[in-house]
Amino acid sequence: MNIQKEYGIAKALEQLGVKKNNKGTSTGNLWMESSESISSISPVDGAEIGSVGITKREDYDKVIEKAQSAFQTWSATPAPMRGEIVRQFGQKLRELKDPLGRLVSYEMGKSFQEGLGEVQEMIDICDFAVGLSRQLHGLTIKSERPEHHMQEQWHPLGIVGIISAFNFPVAVWSWNTALAWVAGDVCVWKPSEKTPLTGIACQNIIAGVLKDNDLPEGISCLINGDYKVGEWMTNDERVPLISATGSIRMGRIVGQAVAARLGKSILELGGNNAMIITPDADLKISLIGGVFGAVGTAGQRCTSTRRLIVHEDIYDELITKMKGAYQQLKIGNPLDEKNHVGPLIDKQAVEAYEKAIEKAKEEGGKVIIEGGVLSGEAYESGCYVKPAVIEADNSYSIVQEETFAPILYVMKYSGGVDNAIKLQNGVRQGLSSAIMTNNMREAHQFLSGSGSDCGIANVNIGTSGAEIGGAFGGEKETGGGRESGSDAWKAYMRRQTNTLNYGDSLPLAQGIKFDL
Repeated sequence: MNIQKEYGIAKALEQLGVKKNNKGTSTGNLWMESSESISSISPVDGAEIGSVGITKREDYDKVIEKAQSAFQTWSATPAPMRGEIVRQFGQKLRELKDPLGRLVSYEMGKSFQEGLGEVQEMIDICDFAVGLSRQLHGLTIKSERPEHHMQEQWHPLGIVGIISAFNFPVAVWSWNTALAWVAGDVCVWKPSEKTPLTGIACQNIIAGVLKDNDLPEGISCLINGDYKVGEWMTNDERVPLISATGSIRMGRIVGQAVAARLGKSILELGGNNAMIITPDADLKISLIGGVFGAVGTAGQRCTSTRRLIVHEDIYDELITKMKGAYQQLKIGNPLDEKNHVGPLIDKQAVEAYEKAIEKAKEEGGKVIIEGGVLSGEAYESGCYVKPAVIEADNSYSIVQEETFAPILYVMKYSGGVDNAIKLQNGVRQGLSSAIMTNNMREAHQFLSGSGSDCGIANVNIGTSGAEIGGAFGGEKETGGGRESGSDAWKAYMRRQTNTLNYGDSLPLAQGIKFDL
């Protein structure tokens, strides 16, 4: 089967202005040539979708210069007018939701429904940012000095460098850019080298909006390549803020480099998310939340459920129900809406999946639902695996790690919910967490200061998925950054305290006298 033809990929690429061979460095509509390129290979069928030029160092410097110049105009533009540009971008996304969602699905491997959902997240954050553009408010503060007025206000930072991951190739970029743009910043984006074509598509969309409004191209810039290209940004003093999404290993490198030059960073790193299921839980919704959290996006979400902590009184019943649920999962082409689970991103991810299962067995894990790599014509890319469930101990070294694959570790707890919370918190990561219970006391204990230590803590919903209105991010080795809703916008601006003296004298602090 020719999936690109059968599922409208060729038409989608045409609608998005993505070619077979694409220049990969851009300031708006200005694209720069490169002698080297990276290929985008779909994990769905192993076919090449297209290629993207790798950014050269001299072109990177041109991008930063263009961005610096654009910042002068953009930062002086009233915030509600900046919001209007973001509104227009959101409208274009509405018009191109199907083709962009289709490309996300095919290039990354997530289901078509999830691809459409990711584009909807982009639309939602644009809507949020449009409203925010009229609410970038500071404070007024009472001064201790007579005839003085104090206030606090927020100003744009400058260039925001964005390094995104393959698993959400467009949504996380939009979480950053929509807020940064209304804040008055300009953006330079390095997409994952595993999903570069979605970056080309998004740049084409916003470039058209900027052109239609006669705005500087450098407001939105694109660079492409491997980690070396990202290093140029992380070490560049002209880029005051780096927002990086990826592994903990990557985050350590980025965080240290940015801190060394006293820059700012937003780090969204790995998760090792647990769901607690207590004896007072509704097992039906627990099963739905746990299974989807573990297998959705083939376990390649930073918020995927990695650990299931189940009370011993209901453990056997839950495992029996889970076996039945896993038997109903359909694995295959994610563009076919009958399938629940698509492929891993590449064969390297498949190897990591296999090694994790073997390691869990070596440490004493008991296989409850057998995994394995799928073969045959329907799985010709070699990237399809079966979701696995392994009974394990929280202390296993492999359980302490994040494996980006559909592997779920289950474990029992006894006694009160505080024992389960201790297990939940007993990892180095701190992104998302959930508890399934109809017991009010257990729910409130989980959400208290002595409860979950994660940035996200849910009751009676799973660990994966997040609404735009709330700030997204985690604690501990997850990085501590916040993106998307609430007051996450403040990370893209600089705070300034002002004091205005409207009197005819100048009282000095601590009663100091200095008369002239």
